[in-house]
Amino acid sequence: MTRAEKAKKIEAILDRLHPLPPVPLQHEDPFTLLVAVVLSAQTTDERVNMVTPALFARARTPAEMAKLRVPQILSLIKSCGLAPQKAKALRGLSEILVEEHGGRVPDTLEELEALPGVGHKTASVVLVQAFGKPAFPVDTHIHRLAARWGLSSGKNVVQTERDLKKLFPPEKWGKIHLQIIYFGRSHCPARGHDLRACPICSWAATKTRMRQEMGSAAARG
Repeated sequence: MTRAEKAKKIEAILDRLHPLPPVPLQHEDPFTLLVAVVLSAQTTDERVNMVTPALFARARTPAEMAKLRVPQILSLIKSCGLAPQKAKALRGLSEILVEEHGGRVPDTLEELEALPGVGHKTASVVLVQAFGKPAFPVDTHIHRLAARWGLSSGKNVVQTERDLKKLFPPEKWGKIHLQIIYFGRSHCPARGHDLRACPICSWAATKTRMRQEMGSAAARG
């Protein structure tokens, strides 16, 4: 089976299991989404959703966030991983949005990536989920599943993004990105996973990948 054939079959399964995947981070507009995605690095979506209500009660706009001192922001997000760095980034990006973008979140990849604390994956999420522009965010989980399913060589997230963009139409990138995330949580965990019982891995995983993961599971006992 070719990668393209696999992708088509995987898309059908994802559409059946997760037909309307919601954005897991609670937000109201491009700025609150941007803040939530910045906070989500090395932090669960659940934790971010617990933190953001109090944060947004104090600062829901770039202008309001820019007025807060870094220690004030830190006190509101301290339960998130890498909180000190994120507090500085949120203050810094808010100041730039006010000073250089009229208080609005830009809708280009280049401008988003120029903001403090905003990497390629974060920028891609905001671009596709807030503005509806074609982007395929690839985090470590999507990278892992794409390799497990034989859709990418799995060398790095950059290559995985390129491979997935070739396999799926641009208008579906945002939806499939979310579908893979939800499928990973519901059916395809990183560890303790029985590939043979998985709706996708059972037929999509290569024999080499199957041996590798079963061997790793046996080694862990």
